[in-house]
Amino acid sequence: MNIQVIVAGSTGKMGREVVKMLGQHEYFEFVCGVSRSLAGKDAGEAIGLSHLGVPLVASVQEAIQRYPHADVLVDFTQPRSVLEHAFMALNAGIRPVIGTSGLNEEQIERLKNEAQQKNLGAIVAPNFAIGAVLMMVFAAQAAKYLPHVEIVESHHDQKLDAPSGTAVKTAESILEHRSGIIEQGHNQEEELLQGARGAYYHGFRIHSIRLPGLIAHQEVLFGGSGQLLTIRHDSFDRESFMPGVKIAIEQVMKKDELIYGLEKLLEE
Repeated sequence: MNIQVIVAGSTGKMGREVVKMLGQHEYFEFVCGVSRSLAGKDAGEAIGLSHLGVPLVASVQEAIQRYPHADVLVDFTQPRSVLEHAFMALNAGIRPVIGTSGLNEEQIERLKNEAQQKNLGAIVAPNFAIGAVLMMVFAAQAAKYLPHVEIVESHHDQKLDAPSGTAVKTAESILEHRSGIIEQGHNQEEELLQGARGAYYHGFRIHSIRLPGLIAHQEVLFGGSGQLLTIRHDSFDRESFMPGVKIAIEQVMKKDELIYGLEKLLEE
């Protein structure tokens, strides 16, 4: 049975890779793309592929109206619109797979409640790269033994949120597993330039770097007596995220609740 997929943000950098990936698997059926600026064009031709016979429309609402029986909405759009898109999808019986970062804890909880009420699967994944997910898992394990930690994440200069969703999810996992919480001199530090030490999060720091030429990179540094443990992941191409997107689309069809974090799917 084919899985019919709507892709919001299908002409963006991540959306283009999703469209290519869908075409590589015969059980995925790409039915509609959402692109406000290129609405009316063929989705394939708009991103430099051959003619796909798949329309681009201006909004998620229009896509759902045209294809009310679609199975999954993959969203790589903007933080300000992703929550509305997800609620639209759930209300239409369509399962959202969200790669757009910027959702806060309260918004994720609202989506969780909505998915539960609708008895539908939903997935929110701060990062779809398998290596990045493993980095988060390993960091959570290391935090049990090395509580001194800082996170440094680096992304392209067009990224709209800071810190990244991956950094936030990593920090949450570390906090959950961390033993012997140490304030690391927070009360004694003096920043000669405000923000020089990064964002303060429950006893440790998160640093965000934005530069052209980068894609997605993160390292988690654990310090101990006479030692340093560094756990690092680098995505050099957005294609690296596609195996995780594929898993999410397949698995969301089997769920009846919201899953936060791709690592929960890898554990199965």
